[in-house]
Amino acid sequence: MTNVDLTPIRVGIVAGEISGDILGASLIESIKKRYPNATFEGIGGAKMIEQGCNSLFDLEELSVMGLVEVFSRLRRLFSIKDQLFQHFSNNPPDVFVGIDAPDFNLRLELQLKEVGIKTVQYVSPSIWAWRQKRIFKVAKATNLVLALLPFEKDFYDKHNFPCDYVGHTLADQITPNMPVADARIKLNLDVNAKYLALMPGSRGSELKFNSEMYLVAAQRLAAKYPSLKFIIPLVNEQRKSQFLSAKAQFAPSLDITIIDGQSRDVMAASNAIMLASGTATLEGLLVNRPMIVVHKIHWLTYKLFKPLMKVKHYSLPNLLAKKELITELIQDDATIENIVAGVSILLDGDNAQMLNAFTDLQQVLKCNASERATDSIVRLINTPNH
Repeated sequence: MTNVDLTPIRVGIVAGEISGDILGASLIESIKKRYPNATFEGIGGAKMIEQGCNSLFDLEELSVMGLVEVFSRLRRLFSIKDQLFQHFSNNPPDVFVGIDAPDFNLRLELQLKEVGIKTVQYVSPSIWAWRQKRIFKVAKATNLVLALLPFEKDFYDKHNFPCDYVGHTLADQITPNMPVADARIKLNLDVNAKYLALMPGSRGSELKFNSEMYLVAAQRLAAKYPSLKFIIPLVNEQRKSQFLSAKAQFAPSLDITIIDGQSRDVMAASNAIMLASGTATLEGLLVNRPMIVVHKIHWLTYKLFKPLMKVKHYSLPNLLAKKELITELIQDDATIENIVAGVSILLDGDNAQMLNAFTDLQQVLKCNASERATDSIVRLINTPNH
């Protein structure tokens, strides 16, 4: 039985995208079980707001990635950061938790820590993958890092910086191997058809660079597999409008079922998944469906980042396995021919080896992440300032 403390603690919390909203909502729920009078404010999405978070700005404002893409929004992003700093410094929370969005959160955390507010970065920046010297920036800005992946803690331990491995909330939430038929009935889909899920991303910038090749490749696949059906989950009306505009331009005759949200059910309903790199690849692993990563970013962002990369793989399943479990078609490799060939292998081949590896990795990640994260945050709150 969890001890209940009626102390009215205040938690500052900022998530920068949909995946952070999922983590944040689960964390808020876990903290409230121990501190029923806790209050939460900062930036959150629908799930965090549903759990009682007072969101001072729209999460969509932070949901941008890529150096070039961020540059055009810098003035607004700095304005939001400055307003949050003033808000929290005028009325200090017991702890501030930045969820992912490291370019934004670490800057805010640095300012908050300098005025004596304890700071936590929930989800490590990918410092093990590129620009490893950023660990000194993380150390300066935060009191603690909560890592989702086991090899991340190893990296921090080498540098003697406080980091707790907590696992991933999604691994606790998702039941592997949901029957395909159950998912299709839930989504009102044809139980006997063959489906390919298209998941070009949840951010506007991802759809901007991925939609055309996803749609053109889907048209080629429809010609190759006349009975193949296509399905896409879209997180909100903005992304839906953006995708429909691209479809009208690049594949007006393509028959595709659009689902509002429910990406997990869409994955479970599919025979194979074509998706952008990111948290969605972890969901695909946990749902246990064959997948291929197809992803593009702005050419200048890629050109600047590529020489800095310290790892061979981009997707979480491959990083966790330390080998290529799933095909990654990134940037110049993401040609229509390569996409069609890669998806065809998933549709026609035996994917048992991939799925067995996914099952092994699920066990590594499943460890009551939100409860462990709460343990770590509560310890930090109760640790006297030096």
